[in-house]
Amino acid sequence: MDTLLLSRIQFGANISFHILFPTITIALGWALLFFKLRYNATGDFKWMEAYRFWVKVFALSFAMGVVSGITMSFQFGTNWPGFMETVGNIAGPLLAYEVLTAFFLEAVFLGIMLFGFSRVPGWLHTTATFLVAFGTTMSAFWILVLNSWMQTPVGYEMREGVAHATDWLAILFNPSMPYRLAHMLLASGLTVAFLIAGISAFRKLSGDRSPAVDATLRFGLWAGAILIPVQIVAGDMHGLNTLEHQPQKVAAMEANWETQSGVPLVLFAVPDQEARENRFELAVPNGASWILTHHADGVVPGLNDFVTEEGEVMHPPVAPVFYAFRIMVATGFAMLGLSWLGAFLSWRRGTGNLPKPLLFLMVPMAFSGWVATLAGWYTTEIGRQPWLVTGILTRDQAVADVPTPMVASTLVAYLVVYALLLFAYVAVLFYLARKASHGDDIEPELPSSEAAQVVVAE
Repeated sequence: MDTLLLSRIQFGANISFHILFPTITIALGWALLFFKLRYNATGDFKWMEAYRFWVKVFALSFAMGVVSGITMSFQFGTNWPGFMETVGNIAGPLLAYEVLTAFFLEAVFLGIMLFGFSRVPGWLHTTATFLVAFGTTMSAFWILVLNSWMQTPVGYEMREGVAHATDWLAILFNPSMPYRLAHMLLASGLTVAFLIAGISAFRKLSGDRSPAVDATLRFGLWAGAILIPVQIVAGDMHGLNTLEHQPQKVAAMEANWETQSGVPLVLFAVPDQEARENRFELAVPNGASWILTHHADGVVPGLNDFVTEEGEVMHPPVAPVFYAFRIMVATGFAMLGLSWLGAFLSWRRGTGNLPKPLLFLMVPMAFSGWVATLAGWYTTEIGRQPWLVTGILTRDQAVADVPTPMVASTLVAYLVVYALLLFAYVAVLFYLARKASHGDDIEPELPSSEAAQVVVAE
């Protein structure tokens, strides 16, 4: 392994670990706001119990996201200096906007959200929850603006090998940004829906019969059931946009080698990039053309169009993109089936009477959103290769000239630390769930304004 490959693996490991936690906090902030508003409207303590449990998960996820994000950003300088040297005039301001408009907002109001329930007026605590949720979404907006611009760059000009912004509105709303943003926000919503449903199912299996568990289980099932069909539609629109702007990525996703009409949908195959063919192919006739062009005889681009006359391959590695895309889609359909079945049974039989086999199945599905998100990001990021910024900068041009043993040693250290942290994170989640199931987290706690009214009445 050379420095380039090791640097790619190291950055991939960092971003894979980091993305797990913003994927939770983006949507969980809004779920917490829903719980708080329901408590404000009904006065039913089950919603506050739900809030108090899940705000701990939010705090833990937020902390993990901040720490892993810092180490990831350092690699722009240590491993990929060519990136900022070439596109820093655009990437730098976008990252700065994320800090100024999102991270500071979250950091300021997170303390009120976590510790201010009985110390500030109820309206202020609700407002703090809203602002933290809004901040997480703004953070996702800025990061996805940058990532989308790297995929479909516009609004710039090159001067002496350096990109300079000429139209910030075009950069912000580049061709793939709306689709990528919607797809990611929905992915976060689905991740949180199944996490809440899965942990709530675990609590029920642990003997917890509190109303809060039934309420959050029902919330997770119905949120998943509603969001997954929306995600399928958004994913279809995102795929059409990718076909227009990054046809080589779509060709790799479908393992389609020749540009032609009536392209089959390959359900399974072993892509052979050297032979430029698929082995053991199982396909549905005209399926890819139907999905990508909505016509049975639609033309789908082939990978062989992205090989230069000199034999240089200008398309992504086929197998990783092909398999990652299918893992994402398969996980999505599993989510669809489980959430619809669970929502139907919850409606017919009540959340408290869901069958145990369904509850057992929901526990491992608590992390299905992580699987789908990682598979989707691998499809997106590997599918951009060999470009780091499409048409501007390749990975070879951006990588640092660092000794291979140095990169290898730091990579091993990252992998060990991240494996331990991930194990600890999941262990703490289930520890919190078991603790709550035994009634250690359900003492009523009134907000300051309501507590004052009680004292006056007494």
